[in-house]
Amino acid sequence: MASAFKEWALVCEALGNGSGSLIVRKGGIAEGRDGFSFRETEFLLFPTWFHEQLARTRLPESTVVPEEPGGEVDIRFAAVVEWAGRVEDLAKVRALQELHILNDSVVEERFHYDGKQGVHLAFCRIYRLDPPRRLKMEKRYGGCRSWVEVPDPEGCAMVSVISDEEHLRRKRFLESVLGL
Repeated sequence: MASAFKEWALVCEALGNGSGSLIVRKGGIAEGRDGFSFRETEFLLFPTWFHEQLARTRLPESTVVPEEPGGEVDIRFAAVVEWAGRVEDLAKVRALQELHILNDSVVEERFHYDGKQGVHLAFCRIYRLDPPRRLKMEKRYGGCRSWVEVPDPEGCAMVSVISDEEHLRRKRFLESVLGL
């Protein structure tokens, strides 16, 4: 089995087309008493859907939202975490806007969620699975949790979605903003 991280379909697509390298999370409702963390350093991106996704991003209104699959879901991308942490300075989180697609109100909502100041960030190198994996949707993939176990994508090549140079530029930018 492999760990998969549930994320909005539009965020998965943006990461997968090279438009971003940062995941911004507050955690899910069903994270358990230890709360949310990026518990894995390598994981598959498991796309999720809801109607308001586009309005909660900075993407143009003309952006096509991937169709929600009926009984199957395509796993097309994998992430390797190069840095993860909780950031409690909203100005620094805002300064990282070029690394993700979420609009300011979503970032702020997540930052102030549950009365706790801060968000979890993961700076990732994203890879396209070749070929992608199609999974039958199962009840165990549902619910308000961030992590699910899926069949291992054996035999898939992993192809970076951005160049080494662009990845390094983004990494240096993250380090300069966060003082790493």
